[in-house]
Amino acid sequence: MPKPVADTINVVWKVAPLSLPYIQRILRQTFRARFFLCVFIGSLVLLLSQAIRDATGDIQRFYCFGPAVPPMKLSQEENHIWWAHQVTPVLFNRHKPIEVNSPSVTGIDLNDVKASRDAAANKERILILTPLRDAVHHLQKYFDIILDLSYPHELIDLGFLVGDTQDETLAMLAIETERVQRSKRAFRSIQIVLKDFGQLFDQENIEERHSFAAQGLRRKAMGKARNHLLYSTLKPDHSWVFWKDVDVVESPPSILEDFISHDKDVVVPNIWFHRYVDGVDVEGRFDYNSWQESPEGLELAKSLDRNIVLAEGYKEYTTHRKYMATIGSQAENRDEEIPLDGIGGVSILVKADVHRSGINFPCYAFENQAETEGFAKMAKRAGYEVVGLPNYVVWHIDTEEKPGNAAVEDKEKNDQDEVVNNDEKGK
Repeated sequence: MPKPVADTINVVWKVAPLSLPYIQRILRQTFRARFFLCVFIGSLVLLLSQAIRDATGDIQRFYCFGPAVPPMKLSQEENHIWWAHQVTPVLFNRHKPIEVNSPSVTGIDLNDVKASRDAAANKERILILTPLRDAVHHLQKYFDIILDLSYPHELIDLGFLVGDTQDETLAMLAIETERVQRSKRAFRSIQIVLKDFGQLFDQENIEERHSFAAQGLRRKAMGKARNHLLYSTLKPDHSWVFWKDVDVVESPPSILEDFISHDKDVVVPNIWFHRYVDGVDVEGRFDYNSWQESPEGLELAKSLDRNIVLAEGYKEYTTHRKYMATIGSQAENRDEEIPLDGIGGVSILVKADVHRSGINFPCYAFENQAETEGFAKMAKRAGYEVVGLPNYVVWHIDTEEKPGNAAVEDKEKNDQDEVVNNDEKGK
């Protein structure tokens, strides 16, 4: 008998499809050739842009701004333009340590502060002061000169006033002060004072700045600057104050000892400048602010309004004063002294007690003089001795100024001498 056939059930198992269509699509796109091509091109562009940026940076390192002439051939105006770009921010640490247990009452004995011929041996402290304005291209030379000073640097304090400057004077000053204080001959201290007095004239225009019309306002403003610097930096232990202009190009390393050895209240040297004409140094006379009063000058002062400030070296007023710049010889004894009634401010050594007594730089007309010339008049009125050293020469930068009062008087004197000589020859 045939066996019955059992009913069979066919069961088909189907795997449910993965629910990741986006991932599959991304994977398929990733492994296509055009994707790798895009990645390659993008990487190439990125590498090229980075290389171009680096090359541009290297080129910028060698980019020079300013006129395409050597620095030694720049005029004063071009020098100012060269440096008058964006001012670098300079930050100073103004915090000082505080002693919690310090007494609230202190005493100062000025009887122990002396100014003598043996200043270095007696460890007398000197304060060197320099007002600064748009002086960036003079600072390196300035610090090279004071680093060479033979007076003990641990007895010297430096003070600077930066005001109304439009160039990188403050930034360069910060760099140079750090350089000298990190050297083996660092100074006792350096103090920088910031004070603006307002722009009185075009600083770039040398002819306008040194014109006679600008001298009254200019001298008064400079007197204010010197007084602010003096009163902000003079300490009780200072025996001497040495005023030094930033644009001195040559002076002896022993200048402090040389001046101190005279033991005078106020001492100034002769100020000349180098100017080469056809390869020959004509040794020009610079500072006509150091002079001896004349009868004509005294009579002129009587006729002037008391608010008028006389300025030497200009033809507007003829004073016939005797200028130290026109006399003297480097071949003669450089310790020779002459009394002066007016002085210039390029290099001045002052006993600190003169300043402490109230003799400062008048920012007004004092006997028709202001600033350094007014200072000399005031010092002499108070009984202090003001002397000049006609044979001791300090060299100033050549400012290329036009000849004025003194040059006219010198020419007249030379013409008179020539007439006398011709008359003698005729006889």
